[in-house]
Amino acid sequence: MSDVTSDRELTRDPDPMLARATGVRAFLGLLQRDIWNTLRHELGGFLAQSLMQPLAFLFVFGLVLPEIGAVDESYATQLLPGIIALTLVLTALQNVALPLVIEFSYTKEIEDRLLAPISPLMVGVEKLVFATGRSLIAALLILPLAALILPGGVQTGGANWGVFALLLIVGGLAGASIGLVLGTSVPARRINMVFALALTPLIFTGATFYPWQLLDSLRWFQVLTLFNPLTYVSEGMRGALTSSPHLGAEWIALGLAVSTVAFAAVGLRGFIRRAVD
Repeated sequence: MSDVTSDRELTRDPDPMLARATGVRAFLGLLQRDIWNTLRHELGGFLAQSLMQPLAFLFVFGLVLPEIGAVDESYATQLLPGIIALTLVLTALQNVALPLVIEFSYTKEIEDRLLAPISPLMVGVEKLVFATGRSLIAALLILPLAALILPGGVQTGGANWGVFALLLIVGGLAGASIGLVLGTSVPARRINMVFALALTPLIFTGATFYPWQLLDSLRWFQVLTLFNPLTYVSEGMRGALTSSPHLGAEWIALGLAVSTVAFAAVGLRGFIRRAVD
């Protein structure tokens, strides 16, 4: 009788609460591992990769052009929110896409992550969360750097910091989701070509260097920019930090929600497919 009881105990389904707690610990363990690896081995490279291009844009468009009279001095105020949005989205995108291509193709490190006691879906979600966290840091660093570079400093007297914080999270997640799609759908040998073809249109059709409403005279281009998720992040940042004209709040919320959910769904589905294969 005791043998039968012990056999039943061995074959009994695991406690759902225990399995959930184990999954949470595994998820946090992967996240902690990535954070520690960044702080110990990749901090310099991460900062250089994330900030070099935005600093160049701030210097040329925010300092040089106003100094030589090519643009009005108030242009820097309209530019800064776009540069923050660009840094946020591109940092998240690159910190998902590039590591995934390497892990799936060369190092096979993804196999170690998939051995953790969590589903492949949650491994993909951890990638999104970690990249979003990295992008938040890079975007926030733009504020003190802009204060040093821009002639008039950073004018944030009427800023809505609550909306700004929300946009940092959602915008970073949107960028990470785009990176997940690229990282799981592009072969390693073509990733450089895809980045070259994808990033330039993303940057220059994302309302980074201009308010969206001022494109009225170029209606076709104004409509085209609405297909770029970066447009909604840039316009949201412009509305949160300045009094410059910007896209309506309801359209910003709708655009960010649709693009983030769509890219995240496609990216996570692609990640699970690659993980199973």
